[in-house]
Amino acid sequence: MGSAMKYYLVAAEALPSVFIKVAEAKQMLRSGEAATVGEAARAVGISRSAFYKYKDMVQLFTDMKTGHIITFYALLKDSPGVLSNVLTIFAGSGANILTINQSIPSDGCAALTVSAETSQMLKSLEELMTNLSAADGVVKLEILAG
Repeated sequence: MGSAMKYYLVAAEALPSVFIKVAEAKQMLRSGEAATVGEAARAVGISRSAFYKYKDMVQLFTDMKTGHIITFYALLKDSPGVLSNVLTIFAGSGANILTINQSIPSDGCAALTVSAETSQMLKSLEELMTNLSAADGVVKLEILAG
């Protein structure tokens, strides 16, 4: 009996370039920028065989957000308006907040977890993460699950 497949969320900078190129080729095919696998593979500089070898193993994180619930973790400074600002950013993205849990502040910070349905988001997940990370009072931001 085979073992269950494991998945990892890895920063693009840590991946071999072939994985990035496969993801780029898949995006070109989806957007219509390339009409065939061969055309997309040539455009990004990989062989068709490399594309087919990895196409089912490589997926952009943003492609996975549709129809999913994502749980975010943030460490927020204990200052008036910080939580309100974070929730406003979520609202502006079109994410539907399902749960919010904030700990009691300790050492000037409070832990926050937010679970949100992302299928109706108006902005990309990267844009949401960038906006949240840049918000005043956000010390740390990461995705816990999704």
